[in-house]
Amino acid sequence: MTGPVHGTWEPAPAARWEDAFLTGNGHHGALVFGDPDDDRVIVTHHSLVRPNGTEHARPPQLAAELPALQDRLLGGDPTAADGFTDGRPLQWVQPFHPAFQVRLRRPSGDGHGYRRDVDFATGVVRAARGEFSSRVFVSRADDVIVQHVTAPARTLDVSLDHRLPGAPAALGVGHGTVLVPEGALLSLRARYPDSDRAYTGLTLVAVTGGRTTLEPPGVHIEGAQAVLLLTRVLRHTGELDVVTEGRALRDLLAGYDDLLDRHLSLHRTAYQRVTLDLAADRADRALPGSELLRRPQSPALLERLFAAGRYHLLSASGLLPPRLTGLWTGDWNTAWSGAFTTNANLNLQTASAAAAALPEVTEAHAALIHRQLPHWRDNARAIFGARGVVAPTHTDGESGCTYHFSREYPLHLWTAGADWLLKPLVDHDETRGERDPRTAAVLAEVALFYEDFLTRSDADGHLVVVPSYSPENRPANASWGAINSAMDLSAARHALCTAADHHPEHADRWRALADRLPPHRVNADGALAEWAWPGLQDSYDHRHLSHLYGVWPLDEINPYDTPDLAEAARRALALRGAENDSAHGHLHHALIAARLRDGERVAWALTHVLNGDFFHASLMSAHYPKRDVYNADAAHALPAVLVEMLVQSTPDRLVLLPALSAALPTGELRGVRTRFGAELDLSWTPDSATAVLRPSRTLRVDLRTFSGTRPLDLVAGEDRVLPLEAR
Repeated sequence: MTGPVHGTWEPAPAARWEDAFLTGNGHHGALVFGDPDDDRVIVTHHSLVRPNGTEHARPPQLAAELPALQDRLLGGDPTAADGFTDGRPLQWVQPFHPAFQVRLRRPSGDGHGYRRDVDFATGVVRAARGEFSSRVFVSRADDVIVQHVTAPARTLDVSLDHRLPGAPAALGVGHGTVLVPEGALLSLRARYPDSDRAYTGLTLVAVTGGRTTLEPPGVHIEGAQAVLLLTRVLRHTGELDVVTEGRALRDLLAGYDDLLDRHLSLHRTAYQRVTLDLAADRADRALPGSELLRRPQSPALLERLFAAGRYHLLSASGLLPPRLTGLWTGDWNTAWSGAFTTNANLNLQTASAAAAALPEVTEAHAALIHRQLPHWRDNARAIFGARGVVAPTHTDGESGCTYHFSREYPLHLWTAGADWLLKPLVDHDETRGERDPRTAAVLAEVALFYEDFLTRSDADGHLVVVPSYSPENRPANASWGAINSAMDLSAARHALCTAADHHPEHADRWRALADRLPPHRVNADGALAEWAWPGLQDSYDHRHLSHLYGVWPLDEINPYDTPDLAEAARRALALRGAENDSAHGHLHHALIAARLRDGERVAWALTHVLNGDFFHASLMSAHYPKRDVYNADAAHALPAVLVEMLVQSTPDRLVLLPALSAALPTGELRGVRTRFGAELDLSWTPDSATAVLRPSRTLRVDLRTFSGTRPLDLVAGEDRVLPLEAR
């Protein structure tokens, strides 16, 4: 081997769905167990959420009560926001769930040399033993799950099975099986309890040689040389025309290689844009994933997790961006409804999209936002009596209404969400050098919200954000709904100034409003305070780091332009506890530390994750240590941490090797995109480093390295090689 392994493998089939290898196209997902004798492929789809009564929920009508709440909070009542509710109980969004499993049973074989693997560059999951081989991928071109089985032995039984953990007993399930010239068409229709909504799965079974007979609810195949299965699932109301949908599958039918080639032109191109090589030991690179996870100090593990993270992030993004579980689950009882949690998790998972060249992820993120804007407007009107938009903290991908909140989690008070969620779209536009008019339009709506909402001021004439919420924390001496959270201040300032940049006709008005916001506060411990309102005390032991939004992903606080605030942020980070050891907390910590040029703290946070048994054999991660609660946060966010350690950029600044850890003495990162429009390759050793820039724009940027600062002039179309002095 001469480079990193772009895949992972195991010497045995998956015994748990959490260890099943993953493939997906951002619409459909598949979890592949790889058992030659009783193979299961669990099918998922981003649209599959179970109706639970909240599909018609609306935001609370609280606008008329807002002035009184503001008066009480400003008057010193620290619990005033506890009663700012319409009295509804906590309502969870519709939970994400699996569809069914495609099941292939065959007589036990005597083959030897079992291996299952997933190729990140192709998205193909393969299992082989003796002459038997199974290959599965989800086509990005044709939006279908493709499974190809060769040497299936004397007999093979194929069926669609809805019986997965947590499936409702009252789920109305019907099967259909018909013979077609190619072999057979299987269907499974599932109707949700007490709902007019349903979903239907279809599998076209195309058989080469042999004989196919119906054995409802599946088919029995004898003597076939190969079997090709095409599977698709559709969510719907009312009846679905299975004949028409089956014909659509039959129209796709081609040889396995033709189907794969169409898919590779999209998937491989995206995956291979960025690579990381840490000069890892060859023997470590050759290990199965489960063995490599037992070597947390090995650079080969970081190589593979970087590759797996990009692969899973790409595979989970299309119709929507990744959920808490990415695009996969094998259980109907998915933690936290398998929702999009927008106050931290979604942005952490997609943090590498711009720099690590995955515009497909950003486009999926944008699709979620633009689809839900009417609901965001409803939130602003109903809760705050304002124009513009307010984003929810939880969404199932269908509704963008704010209805998931309680006293302990007053998520309806969070006003920073729209700016937080739009920041990746702004970064994306900067990277490609072209403004998306849709993003500009939403930014204007965010500014309109702040025009209507920021009506109160303090004794010094500063505007006051009231009520204010810092997800999901509370002051040590007050309740959750408070005043002037650091995140709210950063979001309001950033949204107003960014909207002004995009809309010169309103720039003076919006910048004047931003200038009236109060500065951040440094508390008695020398730390950037989570609430800038005098008297509110910090609660340090918490998994969220919302108050450091100004450091990451914003550039409001940095060691170059605001060194004093950066030092206060560094102190705040040092005082922050890990609370319940959530993976997203550790990696959020690492991203902020990297921006503060604190390589030791980045390494500390990474060590907690790598030593904490957070990763399944599939290289998908868990929310808690010891692989507790299947969750994509760590898997998807880790590549962003590694990129931020090595390269950071703004529209006018390039920072190289800002937080390099001693654990990574040598390496090469290729294909990174900067926010000033240059592609960058970076290589380093203990003695030197070299960067190669391929700019698409002519401009001057501020270059910062471990040896100092200097201006760097770039010319579009002219490569620039930068040898860097020894560290």
